[in-house]
Amino acid sequence: MTADRHQTPPTAPTLDSTGRAPTAGGRVAAFFDLDKTVIAKSSAFVFSKPFYAQGLLNRRAVLESSYAHFLFLLSGADHDQMERMRANLANMCAGWDVGQVKSIVAETLHELVDPLIYAEAADLIADHKIRGHDVVIVSASGEEMVGPIAEALGASHTEATRMVVEDGKYTGEIEFYCYGEGKVAAIEKLAAAEGYDLSRCYAYSDSATDLPMLNAVGHPTAVNPDRALRKEAVAQGWPVLTFSNPVSLWSRFQAPSGTTVAATAAVGLSAVLAGAISYRLLRKRR
Repeated sequence: MTADRHQTPPTAPTLDSTGRAPTAGGRVAAFFDLDKTVIAKSSAFVFSKPFYAQGLLNRRAVLESSYAHFLFLLSGADHDQMERMRANLANMCAGWDVGQVKSIVAETLHELVDPLIYAEAADLIADHKIRGHDVVIVSASGEEMVGPIAEALGASHTEATRMVVEDGKYTGEIEFYCYGEGKVAAIEKLAAAEGYDLSRCYAYSDSATDLPMLNAVGHPTAVNPDRALRKEAVAQGWPVLTFSNPVSLWSRFQAPSGTTVAATAAVGLSAVLAGAISYRLLRKRR
């Protein structure tokens, strides 16, 4: 069937936040929220124990983090809670040595994060990569924590909260808060740089606070949605997925042992997961 050549000419494309027109027919990316979408816990909570052990957090801060995580698991985080988290993050991190934070994350990533990755999320990420899509992790947590997790998952890019750093230490100010409309600004800027056509892109999240990001793409999906997001997903006819199987992906495959894993987790796990999971999926399709 041929197209009608006498249709009304299309209107000019809407410019994105960068002032550029979206790339029609451009490349495709899948944007994943992190907490409760890819991993079963809050990424900030996951690292609270080693931060405490290294003297970055006191006992009260750990207890507050545990309580906040409990509420997060029960009902997700609403706008007010996210704003409180922003203020707490800024105050808590003031004076921390950036190098020390990165070292703690690299040393504990395999032990703490690997067992929390949803197998369903890893399979979905691998599926997008097989289809030639870029994978982007978009999270309100700090980039020092999110970056190594994203790299371990084989993600192409990371968009996360950035703190102001002076003389190798956090000042307590936030340069960019990757939350709400901030996530949209981040993915639109990345789309302009990488040539993504957002109308062809995918987004996955568990929280109604990510509705701006979900509405910014052509293929939004709710994963383990909170009540507000589930209601919106049903109203919009979006797919709703349930991820419930956090397992140690590294343990499924033969891997280096001992100090080698600890020293290279942030880099080595990326190749193992991206390659081995993709191979497993390809075998299933035969």
